[in-house]
Amino acid sequence: MWTDNELEGRINQTVEWLRERVSEAKAKGLVVGISGGVDSAVVAGLCSRAFPDNCIGLVMPSQSDPEDKEDALWIAEGFEIRMVEVNLSGAHTQIMGQVKKGLESQGCKLEEEKMCQGNLKARLRMSTLYAVANAMNYMVVGTDNAPESYTGYFTKYGDGGVDILPISSLTKAEVRAWARMLGLPMRIATRVPTAGLWPGQTDESEMGLTYDQIDRYLLGEEVSPEVQERLETLHRQSEHKRHLPPSLELPKLKELD
Repeated sequence: MWTDNELEGRINQTVEWLRERVSEAKAKGLVVGISGGVDSAVVAGLCSRAFPDNCIGLVMPSQSDPEDKEDALWIAEGFEIRMVEVNLSGAHTQIMGQVKKGLESQGCKLEEEKMCQGNLKARLRMSTLYAVANAMNYMVVGTDNAPESYTGYFTKYGDGGVDILPISSLTKAEVRAWARMLGLPMRIATRVPTAGLWPGQTDESEMGLTYDQIDRYLLGEEVSPEVQERLETLHRQSEHKRHLPPSLELPKLKELD
């Protein structure tokens, strides 16, 4: 296990990295979506250390559990981050209604409605974060950790659509250790991970793996053949999320005189 000095050193290194990225981009600060979970709480704490006067947290409920908002507001207050609430419930309902109406008019049916609704939530949140970032000349900070990055457990152009990722090399266990170092309570550090995409949704049930299993695999420790196969399948299937879209390079044609 890590010592407190090791953890604090890595936290300080990350804070300095955030400052460097903002300076290079000629931006003024950072904006982060705060869900109430441990990953966004840790990133919020890092952002508040890096830019105490130029950091904004967004809470973006969309038919969400009220507890998520309460925890998000508590986190922002604890780190003394300015908090902006943008309720996306109405926009989400309206867009989904128009999508279903349009498809039905063409005799089409939503085959994956739950996934469609969940991904739309994530993409609306991304658009909202960038609206604030553009208005303030801030950078959007992502909250994905190493297990999520490796397995592709993020929405393409949703929570995966960010400017910088400060904790994408951390196992879930280390994220929780950083939470303790940043002064977050156990109820946040040990909260059941969920993206809040639909009622009852949890990260581990959707991935079919526990974060502990993924952590051990990423650290080179032994896991069962079934866990290894599942992880390698998720990594392979999500490869497209970690790269820019493929582009077709056709030879140039000369214009006719």
